[in-house]
Amino acid sequence: MPEEPTTRTPIPTGRLRGLTATSTDGPVSVSLVVVAAAIGFAVLIPTLWIAVEASLLRASTILGVLLRPTTAEILFNTIVLVVGVTAGSILLGVPLAMLTAQTDLPFSRLFTVLAALPLVIPSYIGAFAFVSAFGPRGVLADALAPIGIERIPSIYGLFGSVLVITLYTYPYVFLTTRASLLSLDGRTIEAARTLNQGRWEAFKRVTLPQLRPGIAAGALLVALYAMADFGTPSIMRYDVFTRIIYVEYNAFRPEFSYVFSLILVGLTLLILYAEGRVERDEEGSAYVNRGTDRPGVISLGKWRWPAALACLAVAALALVVPPAILVMWLTRPAQDIGGAAIAFDWSYAYNSVTTSSIAALVGVVVALPLAYLSARGEGRLSSIPERASYIGYAIPGVVIGLGLLEFGLTIATPIYNTIAILVFAYVVRYLPQAVGTLRTSVLQVDPQLLEAARTLNVGSFRAFLKVVLPLVLPGVLAGGALIFLTSMRELPATILLKPFGFETLVTYIWQVQEAAVYGKAAMPALVLIGISALSMAVILGREHYNVRE
Repeated sequence: MPEEPTTRTPIPTGRLRGLTATSTDGPVSVSLVVVAAAIGFAVLIPTLWIAVEASLLRASTILGVLLRPTTAEILFNTIVLVVGVTAGSILLGVPLAMLTAQTDLPFSRLFTVLAALPLVIPSYIGAFAFVSAFGPRGVLADALAPIGIERIPSIYGLFGSVLVITLYTYPYVFLTTRASLLSLDGRTIEAARTLNQGRWEAFKRVTLPQLRPGIAAGALLVALYAMADFGTPSIMRYDVFTRIIYVEYNAFRPEFSYVFSLILVGLTLLILYAEGRVERDEEGSAYVNRGTDRPGVISLGKWRWPAALACLAVAALALVVPPAILVMWLTRPAQDIGGAAIAFDWSYAYNSVTTSSIAALVGVVVALPLAYLSARGEGRLSSIPERASYIGYAIPGVVIGLGLLEFGLTIATPIYNTIAILVFAYVVRYLPQAVGTLRTSVLQVDPQLLEAARTLNVGSFRAFLKVVLPLVLPGVLAGGALIFLTSMRELPATILLKPFGFETLVTYIWQVQEAAVYGKAAMPALVLIGISALSMAVILGREHYNVRE
């Protein structure tokens, strides 16, 4: 029976040809394209402004900064830190993923949760706790002094920075690798075993190619985090670009900050390019999962309990040390922790919650047009605004903060020294978190529902509010929650852009850390850890594994 002819609405005036939506959803309006393009440009403002400021410098000044011996040293330190943290995270994350997903490890479900939980602790709080515990005058040194041990290896420098950042970023590799393991097709592995290949050969030839994309995805997140981390290297007194940019700017040498920021942006783009090349290579080499059979469980034999102890040791180091140190400082008498120093005020928590809530609200509002255009538009141009939003997420927070600081001083003076510019920084930094969740939600909405509303003479915008928005509301709430929780933890942009006299949890923690009044940071740090724990609840609440466990 021949199909009935379908009538299609012609593209009216005011539509952009080539930027149409999917065939069942009608064309995308010019206004949506313009709004999305404006948002995409806005998130690039901090990075572009740094480039503008650097372009105004004399060539001799730029050359002088680049040729300084300390510049090469800082570049080397930054690269070594990123490589060390990424390698350490792979060495921790991949074995933990394999132990919890493919072996008969005791209490594997418990260890799965424990292996992911370090994400709830900001790395700078981890660094603060590790210095308090293992520093020259820390808890361990005080405990060893009575038995004659007066000096212990220093926690400061490269070693401490790599250790702390690795402990609080390896879950990225763990989660992505575990997801890949849980989606493996066990039949390909069994086929390799039937060809007289041992377990190691089967892993190297079959399993590893399927895991590489997941490992690479987690390693990318780790590398970008290590590149952008400001708090941990500063606390560990290790000179990398994020720390030196802040120091040089406060020393009234902005030309150094501009040049170093551009170098840092270049390194970030290089990491993204390298990850893109790896991803393209894996597309042609990785196996395609064409089945649902899970690989058999690997028996650890006599290594079951040693493996469990190793997992427990990692969890204890990452999860026990910071809360224990903070509680210890919290319970000490005030005179032992500098009671005359700055007092904590609960208004700082209120300020954190307020600014982060506004950022979450603004973030989901501006993410909606980007997500909708990317999900429903056709052609490469429709995805450009969405891809532009990811630049802000990849660029370190200290660069975002510096760019907006100069932009506010030069152009946007009405919002300079207000929470508006701070909220702007949060949105630029974490907008992709909402865009990603919203885009997924929009793709799950049947376009025919919107078409049905349009046949009832309902305008496009009203149809969106009445039909699409209620269906994507879970994505709106999840995206807003992620922006809120990550904005609460943002350190460098908050320090640079907060209004005078305006303190938040993170700025207070940073202030008392610099004054070495550690006890005063205990309460706000514990509050921040508690709020950050909600981010894990959001992740676990949206986690859907197509597996049988």
